[in-house]
Amino acid sequence: MIFNQKKILLIEDDLHMRLGLQDNLEYEGYVVFCAESGEEGLLLFDKEHPDLILLDIMLPGMDGIEVCKKLRNQQRHVPIIMLSVRNSEVDKVLGLETGADDYLAKPFGIKELLARIHAALRRSGQDKHVTTYQLGDAEIDLLHHEVKRKGSLIPFTAKEFELLKFFIHNKGVPLSRDQLLEKVWGMEYSITTRTVDNHVLRLRKKLEESPDAPRFFITVYGVGYKFTG
Repeated sequence: MIFNQKKILLIEDDLHMRLGLQDNLEYEGYVVFCAESGEEGLLLFDKEHPDLILLDIMLPGMDGIEVCKKLRNQQRHVPIIMLSVRNSEVDKVLGLETGADDYLAKPFGIKELLARIHAALRRSGQDKHVTTYQLGDAEIDLLHHEVKRKGSLIPFTAKEFELLKFFIHNKGVPLSRDQLLEKVWGMEYSITTRTVDNHVLRLRKKLEESPDAPRFFITVYGVGYKFTG
């Protein structure tokens, strides 16, 4: 099982940006709650108790600065990373003085955002991000891309491990072959849905007690696969 998944509240009114960030963060193992306005974000903060907040400044109605002020009036201190197209020194200082822990100007790369999230959680003493996963008698090291069964290292190709990681981060969700192709193989045009089937078969052989009667990598007829580990 996964231990202590971190929850992120994303307050962003731009639909394309919101969906893109949510997709990337969930792929990294975070639980993401999304709000498209400051008012909705404050409600989700009270309801979901996130571990970190990504806050856009330019929101409809109540802007990010006002949202940050209200969040800082709460008893519970949660790291806030402000996101904004405004990248002047004045804007950054205003955001930080309002109570934000970090300020990231758009556009930005997902790797930089992830590094800032890790740093903010670490500073707040909450950085216990998922690094290992126990699946039956297998121990999966998500950080070092290693899998052991009964103490023995099991060889995995890069794509096999990437597929396994994607399944883990989407536990219980039926996934189509096309979804798996897009998320794991991306723009490799020579790849077909049959490749997905072959890789799932390999995962079953390496991780299932009875590959012909799988417990973890389940076929969902008419859809694709579901991971239940």
